[in-house]
Amino acid sequence: MKHMLADGSEISDEQLELEAREYEAGTWEGTLSNIRVGRPPIYEEALVSVTVKLPKNMLAAIDERTGNRSDFIRRALADALSPNVA
Repeated sequence: MKHMLADGSEISDEQLELEAREYEAGTWEGTLSNIRVGRPPIYEEALVSVTVKLPKNMLAAIDERTGNRSDFIRRALADALSPNVA
C-alpha cells in the first residue's frame, strides 16, 4: 500500500518498514523536522474553555448525533453566529 506524505511524495509499507528497522538499529540517515506532539490545533488563535450547564436530555441528544461534544457545540455556535464569526 502507498501512503501520501506531507510534501506530496508517496511511500510504500515496505519502505516504511525498512526505515523503521534502520531507525531502531541506529543506522537510519534521514532527518526529522517539524515534529508536533499532540493533536493539531483547531484554530489559529488560542482557545478558551467555557463551562455551560445543559439539561440531561439535550446532552443525550448531542451524544446521539456525534462522538465529539465539543466539536458539535463549536459548530452549532458558529452556525448561530455566522456570518459574523467563523
